[in-house]
Amino acid sequence: MTRASRIPNLGGARAFILHRPHPTVQAITRQLSAIGLITLDCWPELPPEALAADFVFFDADLGFDEQFPWKPGEAPMPLVALIGSEAPGRIEWALSHKADAQLLKPVGNAGVYSALLIARQSFEARKHLASEIASLRQRVAERQTIVRAVTALAKGTDDGRAYAQLRSLAMSWQISVEDAARRIVAMTSEQATEEEGGDDQSHRA
Repeated sequence: MTRASRIPNLGGARAFILHRPHPTVQAITRQLSAIGLITLDCWPELPPEALAADFVFFDADLGFDEQFPWKPGEAPMPLVALIGSEAPGRIEWALSHKADAQLLKPVGNAGVYSALLIARQSFEARKHLASEIASLRQRVAERQTIVRAVTALAKGTDDGRAYAQLRSLAMSWQISVEDAARRIVAMTSEQATEEEGGDDQSHRA
């Protein structure tokens, strides 16, 4: 029984190298081409088509936020930081962009392939974690909405009967309990707004 390889095939992937003209760019390009990637180098900023790239290498020494067509930490692909200076400010800036891997300059004849694999795995893990967090936040928000809807329906009765009423409404409306809860909360908010408006008019009269 053979175990399926977890090493992805990177042939045909597109990589942008955001770095000023330098032997570092040539060294990275040689290694990427040998692996089978399509490379494009640019400076001082990434072009719009870089949004569709599979990888981006960027210079951590002279880089700045405006080079990227996204906010710091929100890159839609794995990033590899090219680090020559270990000045704390430069390292901190690279970290703010959530670099998934790094290469120390000067770049020699090896290291790019492992950086690609590490960057992709780190990026996928970070994306999966972000998705899980978003899902948990959504579930918490939905539970809070259900609690608000049950509270609104529970006037003059207990929470158990109010929840049963909410489920009954969801079935009659042919929607989920969460959607029914959102509808109840919205209706309650509109009713409260109308009542406040009526009170204001009566006070003015």
